[in-house]
Amino acid sequence: MSDPALVRGLALMVPVAAVLAAAARRRPGEREVAAVILATAWNLLTLAAVNALAAHLGWWRFQAEGAVYRGVPLDLLLGWALLWGALPALVAPRTPLPLTAAVTAWLDLAVMPLGEPVVVLGEHWLAGESAAIAVCLVPGLLLARWTLDDRALFARSLTQVVLAGGLGVVLPVALTGVWRQPGWALGLLVQALAVPLLLGVAAAREFAVSGRGTPLPYDPPRRLVTTGPYGYVRNPMQVSMAGAYLVLGVFDARFLAAAPVVVAYGAGLAAWHEGEQLAGRFGAEWADYRRAVRPWVPRLRPVMPPASVYVAAGCSTCSEVGRWIVARRPSGLRVPAAEDHPGGLRRITYERADGQAFQGVAAVAHVLTHIHLGWALAGWLLMLPGITWFAQLCVDAFGYGPRPPRPPYRPSPEKPSAERTSAERTSAERTSAERTSAERTSAERTGPERSSAEGPGPEGRERPGSSRRSRGAAPGGAR
Repeated sequence: MSDPALVRGLALMVPVAAVLAAAARRRPGEREVAAVILATAWNLLTLAAVNALAAHLGWWRFQAEGAVYRGVPLDLLLGWALLWGALPALVAPRTPLPLTAAVTAWLDLAVMPLGEPVVVLGEHWLAGESAAIAVCLVPGLLLARWTLDDRALFARSLTQVVLAGGLGVVLPVALTGVWRQPGWALGLLVQALAVPLLLGVAAAREFAVSGRGTPLPYDPPRRLVTTGPYGYVRNPMQVSMAGAYLVLGVFDARFLAAAPVVVAYGAGLAAWHEGEQLAGRFGAEWADYRRAVRPWVPRLRPVMPPASVYVAAGCSTCSEVGRWIVARRPSGLRVPAAEDHPGGLRRITYERADGQAFQGVAAVAHVLTHIHLGWALAGWLLMLPGITWFAQLCVDAFGYGPRPPRPPYRPSPEKPSAERTSAERTSAERTSAERTSAERTSAERTGPERSSAEGPGPEGRERPGSSRRSRGAAPGGAR
């Protein structure tokens, strides 16, 4: 095949025809579609990087004109991604992974030399092929298999975040040359982009943690997610992408045109398709959430389901943290004493009604999302992989690590001070002495009067009757 047009046409049309035939033979379900999309997108992004690297390292180069980016024909790139991504997911979804990888790699080794004159192989092209198999083919097959088997949720979610950022932000930035800015402008651009992109990353994380699903519509969460960024806005991922394009539009006006496209897609097709699915799956719960949270304009303070953060009341530093939280009036958050928790807590602990629980820095990060949007951004930053671990390491190093569990907290009654006890004792002694003196004086006055009136007995003693009367009168006088 010496005709470049024929080579390029076959490189694209053969994979497309094979994928369509496989889909027609057995209609794929939602999980198969998700596996196809994820594996193809992974190969598309990573093969673009490998082909760009191959030209610099001399593995191979392309001789082509038209539909070329940085020397790589886009039709060859797309066909390659379909052959390594979509086709194995459709044709061999349950074939042992090593066998699928071996057959696919062998076919590619056989076809690569047939790509001349479009593909010009270098002396070390096998090294480049090995790198492509390790970086592109094998991870793509793993992602497809994990999606089909519903395994490795966090790996799938993280991959989708990387792909969305790579294909939706990094690739357009590279194509438009927006990155060619002075250092100070590039620094400001990165900082400004961090705010909307953080919202999207936090939303994807919340899908995985709370909903046990991914952002991909064909691999959705199992539960309705109303926590995290979804307590502020219904479409945080679309808002994130539209916000990123608005920031990039300051340097290139073409991104200003892309932002309305994102909004139109989210407000039109996505809202109609996903809205019907959510209404059918979650009913009244979705309707209540839809009424409370806006789709595009984030709330300043969130609408959050009930949660609790347990703070040690017997620890002065911890109780100060608890008072600080209460003073911010967090939405849907209680602050009970950690001593009353049945689990014997050793760190500040955040628990939600859906069973999710976090301790230490992760608990504080979730608490911040209940306050308002500004604090929520700080909380989502703390939740990023690696940052939580490092922040907890610093907190523990400064002496605020786990504490031994304490008995249930009960406020002790107020104890009298030493001065008050002494004064009360002195007053009681004085009262007792005065009472004794008064009784003695009363007895002395009453006794002689009665004795002189009755007189002594014949033997110079008191008569028995007068003695009984005298003894009976004394208590009456005392009273």
